[in-house]
Amino acid sequence: MAEQEKRAWWKEAVIYQIYPRSFADSNGDGIGDLNGVTEHLDYLARLGIDVIWLSPVYRSPNDDNGYDISDYRDIMEEFGTMEDFDRLLAAAHERHIRVVMDLVVNHTSDEHPWFMESRQSKENPYRDYYIWKDPKDGREPNNWESWFSGSAWQFDERTGQYYLHCFSRKQPDLNWENPTVREEVFDLMDWWCRKGIDGFRMDVISMISKDQDFPDGPDKGDGFGDMAPYVCNGPRVHEYLQEMNRRVLSRYDLLTVGEAAGVTVEEAKKYANAEGTELGMVFHFEHTDGAANSDAVIGKWTVTPPRLSYVRRILNKWQTELEGKAWGSLYWDNHDQPRAVSRFGNDSPKWREKSAEMLATVLHMQKGTPYIYQGEEIGMTNMRFHSVHDCADLEEKNAWQQYVVEQGVVDEKTMLDCFNHVARDNARTPMQWDDTENAGFTTGNAWLAVNPNYKTINVKAALADPHSIFYYYQRLIQLRHTHPIIVYGRFRPLLEDSEEIYAYERVMDGQILTVAANWTDREVSCHLFEAIKGEMLITNYAEHKPGVLQPYEVQVVLCDDKD
Repeated sequence: MAEQEKRAWWKEAVIYQIYPRSFADSNGDGIGDLNGVTEHLDYLARLGIDVIWLSPVYRSPNDDNGYDISDYRDIMEEFGTMEDFDRLLAAAHERHIRVVMDLVVNHTSDEHPWFMESRQSKENPYRDYYIWKDPKDGREPNNWESWFSGSAWQFDERTGQYYLHCFSRKQPDLNWENPTVREEVFDLMDWWCRKGIDGFRMDVISMISKDQDFPDGPDKGDGFGDMAPYVCNGPRVHEYLQEMNRRVLSRYDLLTVGEAAGVTVEEAKKYANAEGTELGMVFHFEHTDGAANSDAVIGKWTVTPPRLSYVRRILNKWQTELEGKAWGSLYWDNHDQPRAVSRFGNDSPKWREKSAEMLATVLHMQKGTPYIYQGEEIGMTNMRFHSVHDCADLEEKNAWQQYVVEQGVVDEKTMLDCFNHVARDNARTPMQWDDTENAGFTTGNAWLAVNPNYKTINVKAALADPHSIFYYYQRLIQLRHTHPIIVYGRFRPLLEDSEEIYAYERVMDGQILTVAANWTDREVSCHLFEAIKGEMLITNYAEHKPGVLQPYEVQVVLCDDKD
């Protein structure tokens, strides 16, 4: 029962994700940094968020924008110093904003001292920190394809073996079978906890346990096999996380969320179990899975917008099946996803604001902890890529090389169209602070081009307009902090056959919260609210027409339960 739900601060919080490279540049080198974040903490406090999650800021050669770590106890030079981090942490805490770090321990950089030692010889004490295998018939140990295209194995001439890299070849996977590796990880986590951070977002944590037989994967049709069945939710993953919980997490009051590639609802119930033996919550990817959601061109790459019927089915499944068993996380976009209003809404000038507010309401009124990605609160949109040279992301470059250049299975125009719809760089364009050059992000040359629409879509304009998306998000956050039903109420789906309306109820302590949202750019019939006499908590239209929902209109009504 929702009324008996165990309460926790991180269930009631709203998290704001910061991608530091693209948030704010304080020194004019074109790259966002820690001091840039500190300078904008008052803006985040004004929005009303409770937590900031920092994408990786550790020392890194930056092959994958910081997700390739060479020193877990130091800061990337481009981002500043450890003193800058300490100042940010203290300034955030002064404003009652907690700080969550991005923990990347499925892999390290190939420039991490552990790996540099590991590749010296087969007898090196660090050899077993990583996953090394002999060639099979003179080739890779198996047919696995990296998430970033190409083989997941890299041959090392010095020792005549291959090492596993599920991502870039410069991101060798750690061998969690080795207890010394786990000790190293727990020690670095404890080091950050003692520094005073408030939690961890755990990168691809569902991949730390591999099938030790390392079999070939199912044929993907591109010359490689799918490794997912053998690296996601592996045989010892829950054992490892329970050990992590005992050794570190249970000793502090932390927010913990695991990025869980390939996670099912049943697995999520284990990761985020109500007993608290592993993590607080996980991110799943079903509602953002372009291949499952639409007609993919190849792999994840698609130009087809998500279907409401698919998105609703997935979100409702997670809402209802986690009830009372595990806690969920709520998000539309992040640093690995395109902009929410461009993907799920309508980013045209006419409907951008209404659809962004509709999407925000649908998400923030559900059960789970909501995440806002930087710029989402002002309705930032996807970029337009005219050439592969406009792209900075390794995933895009590798996909272009494999599918366009080497295999020729996708033409250039189609691949660019795919990038414009779902590429990660869409989320990584610099934060749009004002209408000055480079959107106020930097006084130098931005590391990635600013979206040209910054002249009209920016923080300064949003703060000056009392009816902006920013203030709508502010109201949503305030409502969550005010009404326990929004956090803890049971979820009941409504109108599940509708092709136009996403609707549901939240129920708790004799109250019902009813939410209905029009996902289209046309007026649709809706009679849900005709018999409800209650308080309109929030809507994105000043005037409501009885019996209909206007384009992208959303309504949230709170009333007493008459049953």
